[in-house]
Amino acid sequence: MLPGLEAAELPVDAVEVGRILDAWGIKGWFKVLPYSADPEALFSAKSWFLLPAEKGTKTFAGVGQLRIKEAKVHSDTVVACAQGIEDRNAADSLRGARIFIARSNFPSAKQDEYYWVDLIGLEVINREGVSLGHVRELLSTAAQTVLVIDQVQDGITVEFMVPFVAVYIDDVNLDARRILVDWQADY
Repeated sequence: MLPGLEAAELPVDAVEVGRILDAWGIKGWFKVLPYSADPEALFSAKSWFLLPAEKGTKTFAGVGQLRIKEAKVHSDTVVACAQGIEDRNAADSLRGARIFIARSNFPSAKQDEYYWVDLIGLEVINREGVSLGHVRELLSTAAQTVLVIDQVQDGITVEFMVPFVAVYIDDVNLDARRILVDWQADY
């Protein structure tokens, strides 16, 4: 295992939130590409779990836990420093590593705000009680976020999209794993 990384197990509720791009400066800081426009989860978690890069050189194997000392916004990225990462070479050895954080460490969402990861897999039901399928993913468009829904019809998966805006979304119930919408399957 690399300096600064402790062998660990990936939490069952782990969510991939970014990857390490490169070393930043000479004192062990590194640059992170967050997968969210609002990387609060990176700032709230004191431990990040790393998996090696999917492509290219792998400088470690398995899951490593990194104890974060500080993380902050820098331009369109995040820069961070961690215990045991004391110089540029140590920081550079983390290049490409994928960053995971336990979902339980995410900051609480505000009223009527949701983490995308919490919406994936929810059943979408319209006002008439018809199931439109389950959320497979969310897309960010210039105008709004869109739910991508998969529905199985006669053994074939059909994809359709519903804008995730108040005019179409009546209710999101995370406990019941359901989204109530004003939408028809034939739109």
